[in-house]
Amino acid sequence: MALLEVNGIDAFYGRVQALRGVSITVDQGEIVALIGSNGAGKTTTLRTISGLLHPAAGNIVFNGRDISQTSASRIVELGVCQAPEGRRLFSRMTVADNLLMGAYSRSDRAGIRSDMVHIYELFPRLKERSSQVAGTLSGGEQQMLAVGRSLMARPKLLMLDEPSLGLAPILIETIFKTVVEINQQGTPVLLVEQNANKALEVAHRAYVLETGSIVQHGTGQEVASSEDVQKAYLGM
Repeated sequence: MALLEVNGIDAFYGRVQALRGVSITVDQGEIVALIGSNGAGKTTTLRTISGLLHPAAGNIVFNGRDISQTSASRIVELGVCQAPEGRRLFSRMTVADNLLMGAYSRSDRAGIRSDMVHIYELFPRLKERSSQVAGTLSGGEQQMLAVGRSLMARPKLLMLDEPSLGLAPILIETIFKTVVEINQQGTPVLLVEQNANKALEVAHRAYVLETGSIVQHGTGQEVASSEDVQKAYLGM
């Protein structure tokens, strides 16, 4: 059984249907990419998995449990954590305090301290700026902090929404290298990303979403070699 199973979900914003029969899976140890153009439904898929939006049809099963109608706060407690598009940091709080907010549902102080050390090893820049106010960080540093804050919850599944958005090329390389490292250390990743080239490069499997429907899926390499995907998303 997959760690995450999204089975034929429909989702609406009012009367507007945003998702149509979307089905995806994420297994232990995988990076799964979800690519598509703006407005295709990528973020809506993550919001529905996170419990911020509930499916009108279909169901979502995480770790053997149906979470289709579960509250967002409970889904975080179950181990599904998201670094949202736009980062959404606590801009007036320090880097260290933002990281601690990621562990708000935990009470294991020794484990929290250990995880802070681990985040600083993953992102040395954050350690250098641990007492700096988050709103004064660069875009790349803010993205590192958003990912680090999500990891502080010890996720069983990490969902990343457009982690490379607005970053300089050298920082994009750093972010994707870290995504691979996080995955190799045991955390499955569901990656929503407009930079299809980089996403398919690191993904074990990938899905292509168009106007709310999955139109293609396969290994990262299979999807990258698709003529339609190359024309639409890879600039070939």
